[in-house]
Amino acid sequence: MAARKRASATTATDTKPSPPQTQTTTTQIEPPIAPPKKGLIFKFCCFFSIPYFYLLFQHYKIERDLKRSILINAALSIAGFFLTQRMIPVASRYVLKRGLFGFDINKKGTPQGAIKVPESLGIVVGIVFLVLAILFQYFNFTADSNWLVEYNAALASICFMILLGFVDDVLDVPWRVKLLLPSFAALPLLMAYAGHTTIIIPKPLVFYIGQEVLDLGWVYKLYMGLLAVFCTNSINIHAGLNGLEVGQTVVIASAILIHNLMQIGVSSDPEYKQAHAFSIYLVQPLLATSLALLSFNWYPSSVFVGDTYTYFAGMTMAVVGILGHYSETLLIFFLPQVLNFLLSLPQLSGYVKCPRHRLPRFNPETGLLTGTQDGTLVNFYLRIFGPKSEKSLCIHLLLVQALGCCFCFMLRYFLAGWYK
Repeated sequence: MAARKRASATTATDTKPSPPQTQTTTTQIEPPIAPPKKGLIFKFCCFFSIPYFYLLFQHYKIERDLKRSILINAALSIAGFFLTQRMIPVASRYVLKRGLFGFDINKKGTPQGAIKVPESLGIVVGIVFLVLAILFQYFNFTADSNWLVEYNAALASICFMILLGFVDDVLDVPWRVKLLLPSFAALPLLMAYAGHTTIIIPKPLVFYIGQEVLDLGWVYKLYMGLLAVFCTNSINIHAGLNGLEVGQTVVIASAILIHNLMQIGVSSDPEYKQAHAFSIYLVQPLLATSLALLSFNWYPSSVFVGDTYTYFAGMTMAVVGILGHYSETLLIFFLPQVLNFLLSLPQLSGYVKCPRHRLPRFNPETGLLTGTQDGTLVNFYLRIFGPKSEKSLCIHLLLVQALGCCFCFMLRYFLAGWYK
């Protein structure tokens, strides 16, 4: 659902190997991708690291061994950030050679709209993430660890989703198939899941149900599978602007990390702490590698992330929500995605005609985007607040995402002790 138009069959034919002289000339005039926007990433890191490390070192008394594991994971994640930044330009040249590129529809009619933008660079983030997550096992898990099976099952689901996402980028599968892909990718996690299948009944409903804890059995696993499908596809359909797919992932991942630290700090249950630490071990490398991708994908984007990234990011956050046992909180973090899904439902279900690209209308004379009648949060926001530039609109939507996460923290604070 990114704001791109893939190369047509004619274009693909035009890029077939030609005589050596012509091919050399074409390679010389192919513009390199723009350098990463390091200033943007530096500002975000400074803004986020202050509350994060304050909670980790000062506000809460976290056990030394647990803090050590978090810091080792953070160090690996930082290394992954720089590795991802180095690999993206290299991978961009390869995907351009293979004809895997697109044109930015939101810049159609301008010189930038005619530039070939390398696509599916989410594959770089996914590969680096998996390498970091596998290396971390050496520092944290023993061979008989109870969490090792679920950790490897989580990595298997994420790896499966990266593969299926890249297949989607290459083959461009229809929407009905896209909805099924996360169901297959979640199977390793669901089969290996050995945690509880119970839910805590909200206190106001205990009188009517007659018990405080309810065991859902196989229904709980069905719920986990549906959560994986929703999280994966919700990131994919809330898209269409430079930086929006990666930006929303960065905001949600940051909120998840702060939530995990808060839960570790206030809990006295070792198993509960380990569940949230497990979440941190996967979300820190997700955040670091996503920031590296955002430095290239922010407006004006020099690379497209592709369905590979959106599927990977959605599945990773679904996995940590399931194994960290905070799926309700995760859904509140996803409030903008929930709203976008509800707005999209008439078109996705076929009740209303659904065009291939449900993007806002771009005016090359003014450089502004205008909302259409398509059912997306992007168009809905433009219809309410009027035309905006692509960069301004993306910033507004990411602020909405951040406000949704803040609302989740407020809701948990006010309902603590009364709701559960």
